[in-house]
Amino acid sequence: MAVAVAVPVVVQGTMNASAAKSRILVVDDEPSVLLTYRLLLEQKGYDVTAVLSAEDAIVELQKKEFDLLLCDLSLEEQRTGFDVIEFGRKRVPALPAAMLTGYATVETAERAESAAIAVLFKPIDIEQFFSTISVLLGDKVNGQAKTNGD
Repeated sequence: MAVAVAVPVVVQGTMNASAAKSRILVVDDEPSVLLTYRLLLEQKGYDVTAVLSAEDAIVELQKKEFDLLLCDLSLEEQRTGFDVIEFGRKRVPALPAAMLTGYATVETAERAESAAIAVLFKPIDIEQFFSTISVLLGDKVNGQAKTNGD
């Protein structure tokens, strides 16, 4: 039994080691959705910071650098995911980003495309979620594992 317990620990350690360099900031104003994203990403070994508002995201972006920003389009009344991504890119111009939304219009999609922001539609398809993250991070090893993880 001790061996069976050690195997998952070793596998988890391996996943953490391979993704440890990838710091992801996730922003969504729905606590249950945010928790789901955080748990999924942490399970894959990513270093995740999860916040509920644009204001909290801006605070985090001022404190440290991230390798990827995943942001809900609709946040509080006065700010959107575009505002958060634009702020993050003022600090790190090449910051990869994806917009998570259930309400995208053609205008939103065009704006995202022109700003090199990936768009993922809610409800999120998990395979597409991880595939997009891998592409944005340029993470070929994890990308293969995530997209071929049948």
